[in-house]
Amino acid sequence: MTLRACGFIVFRRLLNRVPPPDNIEYLLLQTSYGEHHWTPPKGHVDPGEDDLTTALRETKEEAGLGVEHFRVIDDFVHKLHYKVRGKPKEVLYWLAELRDPGTAVTLSEEHQDYRWARLEDACTLAQYKDLQDTLRAAQRHLEALQDKQ
Repeated sequence: MTLRACGFIVFRRLLNRVPPPDNIEYLLLQTSYGEHHWTPPKGHVDPGEDDLTTALRETKEEAGLGVEHFRVIDDFVHKLHYKVRGKPKEVLYWLAELRDPGTAVTLSEEHQDYRWARLEDACTLAQYKDLQDTLRAAQRHLEALQDKQ
C-alpha cells in the first residue's frame, strides 16, 4: 500500500528588494528526526480526509500558517513518487503565496528549524532531485503567471 502525504510549497515575495523572479523565497522546514532533511510542510492523509484538507491541516500544524495567511495558486499541483524504507510513497504539493511576507512561522515539535530561501538555495537544502524538480516547476509556474500580467 502506498503512503500518501500532502502539503504546500509556501512562498513569499520580497517587496522593494529585487526584481522578479529573484524576489521569491520558498519556505523549507528541517525535521527534528532522522537525517534532519528539509522539505516544505507536508504530512500523511488521515482516514476520511481529502488531499487539500490534509495539506491545509499539515501546514497549520507544522508551520503555524493557516488559510488566513496564504492564498492557493490556481493550476499548480505536483506529485512526487519515491520509496521510504522500501515502501512506496506519494506526495502532492500545491503552491501557496504568503499574503504578508513578514508573517511569523511557528514550528511544531516535528521540526527544529526553518528557512526562507531563493530557488537555488532551496534546491541545495532540499537535496532530493524530485523535490528540487518540484521547486523548479513551481518557479516556472510563477514566472509564467508573471509574464501574463
